Amino acid sequence: MSQPEVNASKRILVTGGAGFLGSHLIDRLLARGDSVICVDNLYTGNEDNIRQHYSDVNFKFIKHDVINPLNVSVDQIYNLACPASPVHYQHDPIQTLKTCVLGAINMLELAKKLKIPIFQASTSEVYGDPLVHPQPESYWGNVNPTGIRSCYDEGKRCAETLFFDYHRQHGVDIRVARIFNTYGPRMDPNDGRVVSNFIVQALKEKDITVYGDGLQTRSFCYVDDLIEGFVRFMDIIQPVSGRSEICGPINLGNPVEFTMIELAEKVLAKIKTSSTITKLPLPLDDPAKRRPDISMARQHLYGWDPKVSLTVGLEKTITYFKKIEIN
Repeated sequence: MSQPEVNASKRILVTGGAGFLGSHLIDRLLARGDSVICVDNLYTGNEDNIRQHYSDVNFKFIKHDVINPLNVSVDQIYNLACPASPVHYQHDPIQTLKTCVLGAINMLELAKKLKIPIFQASTSEVYGDPLVHPQPESYWGNVNPTGIRSCYDEGKRCAETLFFDYHRQHGVDIRVARIFNTYGPRMDPNDGRVVSNFIVQALKEKDITVYGDGLQTRSFCYVDDLIEGFVRFMDIIQPVSGRSEICGPINLGNPVEFTMIELAEKVLAKIKTSSTITKLPLPLDDPAKRRPDISMARQHLYGWDPKVSLTVGLEKTITYFKKIEIN
């Protein structure tokens, strides 16, 4: 199946638009001719990620927290607002949960009022520490509801519930994507995610910290591949009804799996450093394995498949980190 052409430009709201993923999505939407309203409270977002668009008449930035209602007129909503790294979402877990739940309600109410499609950036964390591997969308997960990661894990699970209930009860046209580990330029060097951690530690000549035995696995999707999946998912249209022919959830990620030791060795091979690998105790509720089954994405998103290898993606990400100031 070939991807349909998107002819008419749209006015699109991107919440969390000053963040890592949101800013790359905005780049893509503006490049194809859309107008974008970026909403962010700048809790983890960074204006430097979107500053290049300030002179663009098709771009508008609104500093706003999605836990409060928002009244704008748009054709589509991408709801990406939420801190996504453990360092940030555990700093204020109640605020994180409010962002997931109240933010979802407020954006769904706006989509309902305007009768427009809305995209939810969910997460592979809804699978918890999975007992099924790789994880298909049909798997319900193994999540600790009272642990230190629960504000994010359960918050995103509740947001998915809200999206499907608004779809069933009010006919809201939804798309729910479960995002697996993603990396690339504009990652926050201090967000505690494994790719940025390893790169920053190596650049600062510090030992690379691997938790546990280092044999826990993740799959790493380069940001450009992920954003391609976002746009294809949102652009699915069923000609007869005008409604999305598939709501999701759909896994978006790279199915190639690496251990933490393998990732650390790849980073060390690309950065001239005195760093070595050191091991620390495994954090509470840290999943042992994480890899997406992307069969649904391949079937429904016009053959979507990640194209950028970890080797190439790391080179681009390291180049970015070498250019920015790292504290």
